[in-house]
Amino acid sequence: MSDEEHHFESKADAGASKTYPQQAGTIRKNGYIVIKNRPCKVVEVSTSKTGKHGHAKCHFVGIDIFTAKKLEDIVPSSHNCDVPHVNRTDYQLIDISEDGFVSLLTENGNTKDDLKLPTDDSLLTQIKDGFAEGKDLVVSVMSAMGEEQICALKDIGPKN
Repeated sequence: MSDEEHHFESKADAGASKTYPQQAGTIRKNGYIVIKNRPCKVVEVSTSKTGKHGHAKCHFVGIDIFTAKKLEDIVPSSHNCDVPHVNRTDYQLIDISEDGFVSLLTENGNTKDDLKLPTDDSLLTQIKDGFAEGKDLVVSVMSAMGEEQICALKDIGPKN
């Protein structure tokens, strides 16, 4: 036996996959799908009939949930597509730093400081104005495929 120590470099997380497979023919409008390695919300699905040689095809039109870009894909309906695990979590807004990062309060009382302000102008203005007025704001954070972004805002009243 060798006395050497083995060091394994692992870049994996807890084994939770960022996506799961789902048959293309079962994905519906308002569901989620991965198109060109981007998590998208499906806005349109059309299915063509089987041709002379076999497969019916599904034509997906999706909107990237982080960049709002429109993406399209065509997949045989019997094949599997990747579907992202999409989570939505609400956090209370504590602070906005000068470099554009927000400080959020998690459910268990810790702070989360690694999120930037959203790029969407109207949402950005609402957050900054509400915070400046001293309102208690709750932001919804959408996370999928290792990315996170603030996607919505709720006003829960003025600070006490």
